[in-house]
Amino acid sequence: MAASQLFPIDTGKILDLEVMTQYCKMCEMNIKCDHECSNYKGSSGNMESVGAFRIFERSVMKRELQYTEYYGDSDSKAFLKVKDIYGEDTVTKLECIGHVQKRVGSRLRKLKKKTKGFGGKGKLTDKFIDKLQNYYGIAIRSNAGSIEKMQSAVIAAFFHCCSSNRNLMHGQCPDGKDSWCRYKRALSDKGQYLEKSPGLPNSVMKVIKATYLELCDKNLLKNACMVWHRTIMKVSTTSWTILPKETFVQQKTLFLGSYIAVLLFNSGYLGLLPIFNYLKIPIFPLTLKKYMGIDKERVMKSKRQSLPSTKLSRKKAKS
Repeated sequence: MAASQLFPIDTGKILDLEVMTQYCKMCEMNIKCDHECSNYKGSSGNMESVGAFRIFERSVMKRELQYTEYYGDSDSKAFLKVKDIYGEDTVTKLECIGHVQKRVGSRLRKLKKKTKGFGGKGKLTDKFIDKLQNYYGIAIRSNAGSIEKMQSAVIAAFFHCCSSNRNLMHGQCPDGKDSWCRYKRALSDKGQYLEKSPGLPNSVMKVIKATYLELCDKNLLKNACMVWHRTIMKVSTTSWTILPKETFVQQKTLFLGSYIAVLLFNSGYLGLLPIFNYLKIPIFPLTLKKYMGIDKERVMKSKRQSLPSTKLSRKKAKS
């Protein structure tokens, strides 16, 4: 079972949804059922691609608009299905920073596994890979307004992490008292700085440098998008609250739960009132007051999470 969402970043509202299932528990038990059991036949791995294609395919007829951007992870199967849907290369692919950041770790771990003698103390350990991946993500998020600054910060983060007491490599780190680099802060205060990080041997650094710099490409950094990842997480959290992943449900329940999740995300709990009125379900004042309180708390929580101080706390916790 899968549900693909499509929404513009500017409004944060979901415009379209494709809920797909290829399994019916009643049919498997040979129980006669009078409903449409599934709306998809094929492999589970291809379900996301088909869902994305269906949403893009009906956009002109149903919404009278064309979608110009596709937001997805490194898996390009779904994007390849839609990139030429309105004409050649009419859809651009964007990725969230979280997925691009994870790619640093996955590629370096793959390189470590493939290259003999890369593991062990003082070499490419999992702890060092996590550190490099974390610095990569911070460099992108801290310079989201400028591709040049973003690329420069990502490269500087690499050499900063590889630096050791015997081989200082802070030349590309930003200068000044406000620099994130402790070495440069010590220089601005005319103090001494003792490098405690073991860094990496030159032999190891030269090998991983090429792999890391591939992820510093300007086109890749340009297509990184922070907002998409946060919005997807909010939609997913709402959906999982109503339909837990661990619990199997029939198709009707899957559709209903998915649409309710979209409604709550777009309009909050007050968005349920027109449905209650249509179904002639009376709304009591206490229920209305409760819904208003839940929606107010959700807005306040969202604002708190967007505060610079809250973002800084999250960064410290990650590091």
